[in-house]
Amino acid sequence: MNKPCPYGTHRVISPVGVLPQAADVLDNTMICQDNEILIDVQTLNIDSASFTQIKNATNKDEEAMKQMIMEIVKKRGKMQNPVTGSGGMLLGRIKQIGKNLHRDLKVGDKIVTLVSLSLTPLKIKAIKALHMEKDQVDIDGQAILFETGIYAKIPSDLSEHLVLSALDVAGAPAQVAKLVKKGDSVLILGAGGKSGVLCAYQARKNAGPTGKIIGLLSNPGKLEDLKSLNVCDEIIIVDARDPMTVYHEVLRVNNNQKVDVTINCVNVPNTEMTSILLTKPTGTVYFFSMATSFTKAALGAEGIASEAVMIIGNGYTAGHAELALNLLRESKPLFDLFVKRYEPKE
Repeated sequence: MNKPCPYGTHRVISPVGVLPQAADVLDNTMICQDNEILIDVQTLNIDSASFTQIKNATNKDEEAMKQMIMEIVKKRGKMQNPVTGSGGMLLGRIKQIGKNLHRDLKVGDKIVTLVSLSLTPLKIKAIKALHMEKDQVDIDGQAILFETGIYAKIPSDLSEHLVLSALDVAGAPAQVAKLVKKGDSVLILGAGGKSGVLCAYQARKNAGPTGKIIGLLSNPGKLEDLKSLNVCDEIIIVDARDPMTVYHEVLRVNNNQKVDVTINCVNVPNTEMTSILLTKPTGTVYFFSMATSFTKAALGAEGIASEAVMIIGNGYTAGHAELALNLLRESKPLFDLFVKRYEPKE
């Protein structure tokens, strides 16, 4: 292994010269270097686009899904879906801290990593359980966090399951907090999912009573959950991959107007043009979805002469972890929804 690098390049096997996220293969030898943290992993929270792709590729066969996940990690040294390119995050306990690192951590602390599994060296000994509706996998394994890797300790007032689920998508509501202004009209694609409900709540806070929040669902089964938050002025049920149908539905409920801000939280491909088409030329599109194609978005916007600002869904913005957890603390309906969905059933 090469001399330890703050960014983890010493773990890159191929191709030489790239950072860990862009690597095809990482060295997942679980020996803690001087600038690394070794973690005993309890649960992987796999990116929604990736988990959906794995489910679809295996026809939701749990044993086949386990095998597919094991093969990806065995081949690449990390959990990076070769189709979606995305990873996820993990929950685990600190086993060892490199001697050159000085962090507010000690051995035994339980943390959630806030960097992608697509750049995290990982070794899985066994998969204990799949949680199909949570996009989570309980494992017996270990992982490495680099010197520049960020994390959050599990707070005393929230369960680890809620924290893991909320922090998986913490970047989304934090970006919404920056993008949405008082009085804005906002369209949220995938408004019933984990990131979608957090974004809808944050958009309501920012836009205020004079703004308009439109939630789009493809799954009618999530309608009552979204309604229970009382944050959307309108909810439409339509396939986000059908841009013209969405176009007519949004204009119908929005006084024949496009929206100021579109937030894309879906977990399937081919929703780029729906997002751009419904956004004012002076508006903003935030692509949080890891199923987004930059090529389709850029060339599609050009094709309809749209000048809308398009933002890539960077999962990090300063203060994003605390913001997401505070949403659960301040909203009982949101907290109750996360408990219903992500707390283990007795």
